[in-house]
Amino acid sequence: MNAPHTTDVEFSQLGLDERLLKSLDEHSLTHCTPVQAECLPIALAGKDVAGQAQTGTGKTAAFLLAIMQHLLKTPERPGRKQQQPRAIIISPTRELAIQIHKDAIMLNSHAGLSLGLVYGGVDYEKQRNSLNEKIDILIGTPGRLIDYHKQNVYSLKGIEIVVLDEADRMFDLGFIADIRYMFRRMPKPENRLNMLFSATLSHRVIELAYEHMNSPEKVIINPDQVTAENVKQTMYHVANDEKISLLLGLMKRIDPKRSIVFVNTKRAAERVWSYLEGNGYHSAVLSGDVPQNKRQRLFKEFSEGRLPVLVATDLAARGLHVPEVSHVFNYDLPQNAEDYVHRIGRTARAGASGDAVSFACEEYVYSLMEIEEFIGHKLPASEIVADMLVEPKPPVKIERKRSGGSGRGRHSGGGRNRSNNRSSSRRR
Repeated sequence: MNAPHTTDVEFSQLGLDERLLKSLDEHSLTHCTPVQAECLPIALAGKDVAGQAQTGTGKTAAFLLAIMQHLLKTPERPGRKQQQPRAIIISPTRELAIQIHKDAIMLNSHAGLSLGLVYGGVDYEKQRNSLNEKIDILIGTPGRLIDYHKQNVYSLKGIEIVVLDEADRMFDLGFIADIRYMFRRMPKPENRLNMLFSATLSHRVIELAYEHMNSPEKVIINPDQVTAENVKQTMYHVANDEKISLLLGLMKRIDPKRSIVFVNTKRAAERVWSYLEGNGYHSAVLSGDVPQNKRQRLFKEFSEGRLPVLVATDLAARGLHVPEVSHVFNYDLPQNAEDYVHRIGRTARAGASGDAVSFACEEYVYSLMEIEEFIGHKLPASEIVADMLVEPKPPVKIERKRSGGSGRGRHSGGGRNRSNNRSSSRRR
């Protein structure tokens, strides 16, 4: 019997290479999700795809399988040079690039294709040197990809397939000029296979698709269902000065095993973290200035259950794939309606269920109308009863490190004043 998030279409029906089917079978992946069932036949036939689907629906496997099948069945172009990848996958965030690479390793376990991964923040020379090898599939973020390209470390002239993942996020992060720079240095759209995926196929995304793709076929999965159906959404109207009390009260009631608390600013993240730690909830902060190696360590601890709570800014709203996230808390309502969808998409992935709890406070309640209009329904409002509001214990003190008259915050995510805790986050 199929899982609720799959279709009746079996991977074995699609003419995939036996080596790919063997990898899928080893991970008990037999049936396609809707986005895979729609996109794979188009891409496998050599046609461009512009796909819209909710997060966590299996689009990564869809484009990876299409790429690998093409590379396995199509001989290299004559005269291919050492530093010319055959396929490139462009991701807006480091975390998403790392996750795509991880999934690629799994699907490539019997195919023998060579994979490359580059992203900013760490291992500059190591990643640069890795591109001296012959790479079939290169995965990376725009900044690092362009950096190495301008140094002639690798070439885009031999690209046979290009995937632009989370295209809407590329616009949000200001990467579109970089994307166009890369597209212009690849073979013409009609001489390569192009795939674009986005949470929303907005006008600007469609314009980009038709500018740099070859008459792509649109695939839109559940257009009227912006959020995953297995997410139970709840909203509380709460005063600013009661948000901490309500968060702690809900934590006590729910006893969530693996939760993400989203905030809008680093200052709010530090405050929430300090109260969670002070009240016995082991947590860590994930924000834009946390170094990449520390971010990866936090993800590992979070995914392994050693870190129950992440307090995150919207850096983590895209590209963070951690199984079994039970709860997402919008401690601050996001100021962009699309960010609401991406935040709550961290739970209820791949057919699982989850809860999304939002606080509509005086400061951010103005975003509520836009969010409800975007998702197409009202957020169910729940009443705050007295025993939900917990009197908080004092917060953990955030130590400040003084240097030249300026301060640095230091918060460990491990307990009071334990600044040397190894799962720390640091405000820089």
